[in-house]
Amino acid sequence: MTAFHPPLEDMGFVLERIAGLDRILDLPAYRHTDREIVGLVLSEAAKFASEVLAPLDRAGDLAGAVLAPEGVRTPPGFAEAYARFIEGGWNGLVFPGEWGGQGLPWLVGTAVAEMWNAANLAFYLAPLLTQAGIEALLVHGSPEQKRLYLPKLVSGEWTAAMCLTEPQAGSEVGALRTRAERDGEVYRIRGQKIFITFGDHDLASNIVHFVLARLPGAPAGTKGISLFLVPKFLPTDDGRPGPRNDVRCLKLEHKLGIHASPTCVMSYGEGEGAVGWLVGEENEGMRCMFTMMNNARIAVGIEGLGVAQRAFGKALAYARGRLQGVRDGRRVAIVEHPDVRRMLLTMRARIAAMRALCYVTAAAVDRAYQDPDVEAARAARGRVALLTPIVKAWCTDRACEIASLAIQVHGGMGFIEETGIAQHYRDVRITPIYEGTNGIQAIDLVNRKLAMENGRLPWALFEELRGELAEPKSVLREPLAHALGRLEEVTRRLQDADADTRQAAATPYLRLFGDVLGAFLLARGARAAENDARGAAWPGLARFFVHQLLPSALAEAEAALASPAELDPALLPAG
Repeated sequence: MTAFHPPLEDMGFVLERIAGLDRILDLPAYRHTDREIVGLVLSEAAKFASEVLAPLDRAGDLAGAVLAPEGVRTPPGFAEAYARFIEGGWNGLVFPGEWGGQGLPWLVGTAVAEMWNAANLAFYLAPLLTQAGIEALLVHGSPEQKRLYLPKLVSGEWTAAMCLTEPQAGSEVGALRTRAERDGEVYRIRGQKIFITFGDHDLASNIVHFVLARLPGAPAGTKGISLFLVPKFLPTDDGRPGPRNDVRCLKLEHKLGIHASPTCVMSYGEGEGAVGWLVGEENEGMRCMFTMMNNARIAVGIEGLGVAQRAFGKALAYARGRLQGVRDGRRVAIVEHPDVRRMLLTMRARIAAMRALCYVTAAAVDRAYQDPDVEAARAARGRVALLTPIVKAWCTDRACEIASLAIQVHGGMGFIEETGIAQHYRDVRITPIYEGTNGIQAIDLVNRKLAMENGRLPWALFEELRGELAEPKSVLREPLAHALGRLEEVTRRLQDADADTRQAAATPYLRLFGDVLGAFLLARGARAAENDARGAAWPGLARFFVHQLLPSALAEAEAALASPAELDPALLPAG
């Protein structure tokens, strides 16, 4: 197996030259840190990722999580690794110091998360969901809930699980059947949830379930949903796990990938009813849920980035070591064949664009939360809203393509499980489905994000990109201007279109948006590379992306402009 070493130079270049790390560190909330501290954090995270998490990745895939009479057991080594993860303070990296966190920027946390996901996606799903639960409590939790739960969740001593989906509902959250009834100061929860990642496990002493349920007499659909905090063990007043709650894992799903991550069917209230506490207000569960969901959507895009980097590293190592064919009388490695180089460069250029997009979005999150300039913070919130569906959907779609290319580079050996490369394709294939499928992300982009602030959000971004074209050192100005013009044209048409037209165009539009923005970010890196040796490859990667990848991406504009009548259900076979 190829050892995993995070590409710290590439990551540092994007952090500093494209995402603007220094400007983020200059925000008042982050002046307790500096570049040196960030460098130490990234270095230690890389060491933990390569030495602790990555060696468990393949073994965890083979062993899988197991449901035993006493509960779910994770694969050998996972509990020990998680204990070291918590001991190192990694779980609280970006959270406020008042709850035990380290208060570092989300931009730094994003770079660290990329490494965790690359090293062991199945492992990192537990901290990722805990992060989403922390966000929900920070925004919507009562003072008592914060006091009792946040220190444990921020430290990672307890984990969190998002419990939204039900068999009959799927993505239609409003169709849920889980019920909640008031019982004095608490609520009794009864129902069943499916696809609950780390709904039960042996890593932490308690698991805090964030459960969507409906109260008696609540309005139909999503307007009548509330969010409840349902711990596996009821905490005592001093914050220790107390009696077992009426919560049980019924089964583990047998999945295509992420075998080490327990995906649970959870039952609430088979006996007296699971005890829960309302988070936020009654019938405001969707608002609370979207705090978790939007956090998780960006995090899933970073999952795609991490797995893509890991798959690329293995494919590159294989291509350099695999001898096949003769050139000038000598045996050559397959990396010397142009078609293999095309695949590898496609992977690397897309990863560079994905990393830039994820890091730029994370920097906007920091400004949205922490910029003392009210108008700048408002603009940053709009930018995060616009980019979130693109980060989630574009990065995960491209990650699946990159993992598939990694198998292709391996040839027949890639299709053989013992080489390990197929695991990354199997693992990453869930990411376009997680946290709202990518089709839902695209619909969110065209229906909600293009309409926000009277339609100004995309045009504010386009204005910035046009400004970059006007810079004296602008590279690839003509093809980038053409691509931006096409994106503007489709955006204008969709903002004026009816709902059917927007939804039919949603997926090709999101892909177009992601690729055009990715091309601009690579060009931004190419300009910055003049003064930074870490970016030496960026001018070539930008040229490759614009000349080799962008032309086919622009075809998505034609698909987005096509008539929705072409999506004719009559063309499908009768069932």
